[in-house]
Amino acid sequence: MAAKGFADDGTMLKNLAQFDLAQEMMDSEQKRPWPMGHFARTLFKKPDFRMVLISMDKGSILKEHHADGTISVQVLKGSIRFIAQGDDHSLQVNGVLTLGPSIKHKVEALEESAFLLTIAWPSDEKLQAMKHRGYGT
Repeated sequence: MAAKGFADDGTMLKNLAQFDLAQEMMDSEQKRPWPMGHFARTLFKKPDFRMVLISMDKGSILKEHHADGTISVQVLKGSIRFIAQGDDHSLQVNGVLTLGPSIKHKVEALEESAFLLTIAWPSDEKLQAMKHRGYGT
């Protein structure tokens, strides 16, 4: 049975949501210690859009992976190294990076960090047609 306000797959039924990101980061801190040195919380999920808050301990690494949709990463706390297509991108507070769908990347926290990940999820037809289908589904 789904929680109130959510479909069985975790999709939010409401069309409007408001978040206090500072409070969300404090709530994440209460869940320490984090397995693998990081913690992710999906703030909003719809068939075509996801918003995820990711908190990381210094030195923590999100291993190479890809997302099926176009993403943006906005650093809210600390600094991270975002590695994609052979290039390192250092991002600090208020830094934003975007990346097209199905591009492999990894993330390393250079210090205690938090970032907001947004994913523009492709339609079912586009998702089925993707070569690298499977990550994030």
